[in-house]
Amino acid sequence: MTTVKAGKCFYFFIWAFLFAIAFPTEASRIKDLAQVEGVRANQLIGYGLVVGLDGSGDRQNTEFTVQTLTNLLQAYQIKVDPTAVRVKNVAAVMVTAEVPPYVQPGTKLDAIVSSVGDAQSLSGGTLLLTPLKGADGRVYGIGQGPVSLGGGYTALGIGARISKNHQTTGRVTAGVLVERAIPSEILSEAGEIKINVNKPDFTTAQRISEAINNSELKTIAQPLSPGVVVVRLPLKFEDNPIAFISSIESLELSPDGPARVVINERTGTVIIGKKVRIAPVAVAHAGLHITVKEDQKVSQPLPFSKGQTVVVPDTKIAIVEPERRQLMELPGTGVDLSEVVLALNALGVTPRDLLAVFEALREAGALQAELVVM
Repeated sequence: MTTVKAGKCFYFFIWAFLFAIAFPTEASRIKDLAQVEGVRANQLIGYGLVVGLDGSGDRQNTEFTVQTLTNLLQAYQIKVDPTAVRVKNVAAVMVTAEVPPYVQPGTKLDAIVSSVGDAQSLSGGTLLLTPLKGADGRVYGIGQGPVSLGGGYTALGIGARISKNHQTTGRVTAGVLVERAIPSEILSEAGEIKINVNKPDFTTAQRISEAINNSELKTIAQPLSPGVVVVRLPLKFEDNPIAFISSIESLELSPDGPARVVINERTGTVIIGKKVRIAPVAVAHAGLHITVKEDQKVSQPLPFSKGQTVVVPDTKIAIVEPERRQLMELPGTGVDLSEVVLALNALGVTPRDLLAVFEALREAGALQAELVVM
């Protein structure tokens, strides 16, 4: 039997509850559950200048902006004294981009431009030619083009400033030109393909292996760990491994996952997995009473029928609040935490009280799930 209490102070607040319960898991493609090793994106980064700003660039105390501008001018045989540079329409920025797998030279990508100085806005600016490097220090792309803030603006006045959206970060659409392809290998020297599970799980890895072994591909798959499944490339696909990988990606299975409760106390969001259960336990909290009762009933078949006499669990959840005299009963065949939360939500219980109930159930060992507090 479970008893929970909650105070009446929550009547003066309005809480929005987003209550999501996982429905019976449907079959998912391997393509949505895992990815082939070697098929991955890569990050690029570069340092450059944004020019053409309307007096909203870096100030004079940003030395690296002045140094960068001076070096740029010297590359064009223009010699200037860095101490004499007085410009407000230039801003130093960091440029970042993500290169998808198997992208070839000549492909155009988007880039994110972020100010690293004290510029007030990048609105109306243009990114100058900026080399973008990978983790190995090699240049894989060149970025250049107008900076878009997505409709943002800044209005300046004496003692007043009004701005819309974030003014020091923008986007250069199709402004990165890929100059070098990033090599990717999907086949090992032994002719095997490794499939990396997005959310490592022993059961999911085993089911992926079984789905491949039971398919018409006539190959052997073996899980090495909860996150890696190794598949041997059949002889008939040696000349076309892409077709083999495509066939694997289209196979369907039902993934498994841990029982988990996620609650965000600030927003009032509660997400409960389908497999979350609670065991009989007693808990006390404030003024709200929750009773979880489980009885055993005998199911007797009709005379001369082929049925069998079995014992069936009968579960009821009753919630009573003394001040409001409200009673709710939820019959069922098992104690689901989702039923408890639905009843609590009907009474207007705050997320803080829900969190207290969940934590008490977990400490008592009755919450048979992982509790995640955001």
